[in-house]
Amino acid sequence: MSLKSVVFAAAAAAAFATSAFAGEAMIMVHGQYARVSSPTAKAGAAFMEIINKGEADDQLIGVRSDVAAKVQLHTHKEGGDGVMKMMHVEEGFAVPAGATHMLQRGGDHIMFMGLKQPLNHGDVVKVTLVFEKAGEVEIEVPVDLERQDGGHGSMDHSTRTN
Repeated sequence: MSLKSVVFAAAAAAAFATSAFAGEAMIMVHGQYARVSSPTAKAGAAFMEIINKGEADDQLIGVRSDVAAKVQLHTHKEGGDGVMKMMHVEEGFAVPAGATHMLQRGGDHIMFMGLKQPLNHGDVVKVTLVFEKAGEVEIEVPVDLERQDGGHGSMDHSTRTN
């Protein structure tokens, strides 16, 4: 990774860290970034670390953004044929009190379908996360086309229970 990429990633992480408070729920978002597979892609994805510093469990139940015709919470699951398939998760993702839920490549993520504009490296996408208890959390998500592993290492930090 080039020095420019490291500086961009560090600045983006500091600039785009977000917190929301609602009752006993306290949601923090760190390390958010979006990417597309090519400049002409019609779909993209966003990844981040969602931290519930509150005393009550919460649930990420929805997501919105003007950047695409449809924005959904997605995950990857292995089908009966052994092939990983992406699917919409209507119920959303649990974020237990005092825990972290990772939205990362190959796992849970935000899916942008029908992009209305190209997503170029360095652009910023406005996204609204909707939580059952914390309510709406508006974040800015930098487009980072150079990040290789999601920036969180290879460990799965999710606290999901299925």
